[in-house]
Amino acid sequence: MSAALPGQMLEPLAERFRILGDAMRLTILQLLLKHGELNVGDLSRLLCSSQANVSKHLRTLHGAGIVERRAEGTAAYYRMADPSVSQLCDIVCARLRMQAAETARVFASV
Repeated sequence: MSAALPGQMLEPLAERFRILGDAMRLTILQLLLKHGELNVGDLSRLLCSSQANVSKHLRTLHGAGIVERRAEGTAAYYRMADPSVSQLCDIVCARLRMQAAETARVFASV
């Protein structure tokens, strides 16, 4: 954190990280970034998961404003709504790659 956050911002920040701290939700976001827009059935098939489970995660992501929902007939289509999530994932993934490379260098020198 580049600047001190007011105390009242820490709990919402922690909640955002809790929401993003689930592998299934991150996989859903990755699929939405790749495909642009998908419905629950599409996501369920791609994830090999039940529609109930995918719907539960989408409700969480939608409630946090991370994804948007668009109704079309009886289907609901979801897409990314918060571009900062993709940027955050890029930053964290870059750091994980650096750590993995460093670990590989250490093991290669043994």
